[in-house]
Amino acid sequence: MSEFTVHVDDEHFELSATSIQSLDLQQITYDRYHLLHDFQAFDVQVHRMNVLSKTATISVNGNRYDVKIDDVYDRMVEKMGLLAHTSQKVGNIKAPMPGLILDIMVQSGDAIEEGTPLLVLSAMKMENVLLAEGEGVIKSIEVEKGDAVDKGQLIIEME
Repeated sequence: MSEFTVHVDDEHFELSATSIQSLDLQQITYDRYHLLHDFQAFDVQVHRMNVLSKTATISVNGNRYDVKIDDVYDRMVEKMGLLAHTSQKVGNIKAPMPGLILDIMVQSGDAIEEGTPLLVLSAMKMENVLLAEGEGVIKSIEVEKGDAVDKGQLIIEME
């Protein structure tokens, strides 16, 4: 069984970690990458990325795609029937993965809404913009630019 299912618009592809690691991918700028695969070159641009929901909007050679990645845990949750969507109040923001804080885009006291960019986290050779998952007011920011964070570490405390 593959380790990842990648949904691209209405199609899906099964990938293994080995196949992903074998890609020749070079970061050119903050949001642009050069990819070589099967002796073909691809220009990849990341327009939007949400690490928590594992979704992104990218362009490959100028063609725009919506992408969602499911891992083995997502498939287990789906199989168990635990995908009921409920709205929830935004709580404290914790690091979704270990990484380095590159930029903080909000301040204490800021009122935020769903989709508000909070900070940039560099992890796994990618710069990820963490977005607010709901509405709330920032009580305090527990990290500074340049800080290394662990997965699950409190980054932003909400009121």
